[in-house]
Amino acid sequence: MFFVDTIEIEGLGNRHYLAGGANAAVAVDPPRDIDQVIEAAARRGVRITHVVETHLHNDYVTGGLELARVTGAVYLVPADARVSFARVPVRDGDVIGVDGGLTLRAVATPGHTPHHTAYVLEEDGLAAVAFTGGSLLIGTVGRPDLVEPRLTEQLARAQHASAHRLAAELPDAAAVLPTHGFGSFCSSGQAEGDASTIGREKSVNDALTRDVDTFVTDLLAGLEDVPAYYAHMGPANASGPAPVDLTPPAVADSEEIAARLAAGEWVVDLRHRVAFAEGHVAGSFNFEADGKLATYLPWLMPWGKPVTLLADSPGQLARAQRELVRVGIDRPAAAATGVPEQWVRQGEAPVSFRRALFADLAAEPGAGREPVVLDVRRDSERAGGWIEGSVHIPVHLLAQRIHEVPAGTVWVHCAGGMRAAIAASLLDAAGRDVVAVDDGFGHAAEAGLSVTCPTS
Repeated sequence: MFFVDTIEIEGLGNRHYLAGGANAAVAVDPPRDIDQVIEAAARRGVRITHVVETHLHNDYVTGGLELARVTGAVYLVPADARVSFARVPVRDGDVIGVDGGLTLRAVATPGHTPHHTAYVLEEDGLAAVAFTGGSLLIGTVGRPDLVEPRLTEQLARAQHASAHRLAAELPDAAAVLPTHGFGSFCSSGQAEGDASTIGREKSVNDALTRDVDTFVTDLLAGLEDVPAYYAHMGPANASGPAPVDLTPPAVADSEEIAARLAAGEWVVDLRHRVAFAEGHVAGSFNFEADGKLATYLPWLMPWGKPVTLLADSPGQLARAQRELVRVGIDRPAAAATGVPEQWVRQGEAPVSFRRALFADLAAEPGAGREPVVLDVRRDSERAGGWIEGSVHIPVHLLAQRIHEVPAGTVWVHCAGGMRAAIAASLLDAAGRDVVAVDDGFGHAAEAGLSVTCPTS
């Protein structure tokens, strides 16, 4: 009998796996904070003998090298991945013994990257599980445009071929366990459902139900913007990431917070958007610790800029640190916990801005000037409908394009409220009068606002 434990990283939309038998196990695509994997192995009472990478990741920093060093495991990396550290190169068809009758078989599945490799867990020679990384995902595939623009179409065609190879070689009952697809921007679409098999994918996955030309055309047309920090993940993984340091950062008092703001550094408030709107340090930005912190903060923040974190508790700060090391933000410059009254200098007070619903926007009197409505959703979201007369700047572009926002009070919205809060904090720090619409976009039309729907 074998086991597979899933380690879910919700903030990045990824899953990592520990699989093995009675005595030994293999870790697949481990996250940077390797203590979770080690704890999973300890609970099972097994030794991690192998660590495998399906590819050089573009959306997070791997913990594979460090996990192998700490545990003494063999570190397996696709042979064609260009890396600068010692590892065991894996090639198509290689078979790795795991425990008893358990083996891993490497299957070349280029597409997400040129060197991508899936691993099939076989028990007594029968394929039971496919660790598909960024190739065959649940209902979709990994995006092919993260390596080199000139290779995108070629890799999209390779994705189609790789999906068909897995479908042809594996039994319908084999479980499909991808790394991406649960919110990750490495996926060309989002997972439909929580689990899948080869048989199910044959009936629902576009890569397996469409001819290659139709599949490639639709895949390329649907690709989203690439998070800016992705450009730094591949090189970090190729050079060999350093161990993480999750000890608390230096404590910043109110004078240091003010000095860091004055120096142009980023001061990030991790509290919930409701608390931030009610009171915060002027000039600080709001990225909720419980939102997609590890996606949106490194996407918007200039890479390498010092960041100071403000949290309501040491626990919230520690969780944020853990999320940020996964994307290469290793050490905050400083941090503080408590409430905003403790973070402002003597004689100063926290600042605030309004929160509202779409119904409040609909009821807002014009008084000779219509309010500015700013939509910060992605292009693909706006394509499904938008508020008539609204300005559109995706949140990840707002810092560079904030000068394009028309004069007047800005009512900023997204699809649900989190990204609107980020945008509102950017506008507020720039001195704009802002209202954060903390509401689901589906309520806009219900509130009486004129919503343009191209498909209606």
